[in-house]
Amino acid sequence: MLTNAVCADIFRPSEKIRALIYDVALIIIGSLVIAASAQIAVGWPVPITGQTFAVLMIAVLFGSKRGSLAVLTYILEGSAGLAFFAQGKAGITVLAGPTGGYLAGFIFAAYTAGLLAERGFDRKIVTTILTMAAGNLIIYAFGLSWLFVLASLGKLTDTKGVLAVGLYPFIIGDIIKIALAAALLPTGWKLLNKFSSVNRKVN
Repeated sequence: MLTNAVCADIFRPSEKIRALIYDVALIIIGSLVIAASAQIAVGWPVPITGQTFAVLMIAVLFGSKRGSLAVLTYILEGSAGLAFFAQGKAGITVLAGPTGGYLAGFIFAAYTAGLLAERGFDRKIVTTILTMAAGNLIIYAFGLSWLFVLASLGKLTDTKGVLAVGLYPFIIGDIIKIALAAALLPTGWKLLNKFSSVNRKVN
């Protein structure tokens, strides 16, 4: 078992060309998973979706570079016209809308969460919680900042306050997602370590 590896590294081929193909495949698959999670959307102007969980889990499983590239690929796919953004939206204009800040935050949150996972933060419950919480805070920092800008420009048409639109509806869901990650990731590493030790004994 690699000490500083993320889950994706365990199955990564050693040969350079195959490793590159593996990395590209993960990035594309990750972008499609994020796109699918975006369609689980309720609410307006900032819908509640499964994206935050998908982005952070992909980052933790793939690592900082592949995770953030998967998010960037997803954003480029949606900007290019694919109906990948929340509620089936597409086009570069979405980036200037109420969800634009969150989308930008996904990139930085994925890189941070992936970086922490590369340092073993996803192998214990407490540090997994910290990793997911850090990712969420980064997303909110970008998302809410952009909403405040839109509100100051009079472009946020919802009559509710920025926090009521962009923060409060998501808190309970985020707590549940963090708890789920804290249950899944350390348990997954224990199973992988057990499987690895069994293989060493057999070989």
